[in-house]
Amino acid sequence: MTKGQGFGFGLGKMKELTEAFKKAQQVQAGAKQLQDELEQMEIEGQSDDGLVKVVLSGNQEPRRVEIDPKAIEQGPQALSELVTTAMKDAYEKSTATMRERMEELTSGLNLPGM
Repeated sequence: MTKGQGFGFGLGKMKELTEAFKKAQQVQAGAKQLQDELEQMEIEGQSDDGLVKVVLSGNQEPRRVEIDPKAIEQGPQALSELVTTAMKDAYEKSTATMRERMEELTSGLNLPGM
């Protein structure tokens, strides 16, 4: 039996555990703030020609759709495609925004899986 090894849970491990708890608290507080910020954001996507715009919150909650009368004149099928394109654009932008903000939140924390 060697001296000073105990059960492998010495002061060094306690310090690591304390640091892990601090990091978890930082992430939790940052995640709440981020959620609030995302709820307030408005992210706009649009069709290629700009005739249809879709606005989502940062949490991807639909806010509004703006349709230029010229888009309506193109008929139902074309309008449907314009709306779909604008929705995809807004979704991609909001997803990228969420990803970027989460990376900012967790940068430097050395969390596994992040």
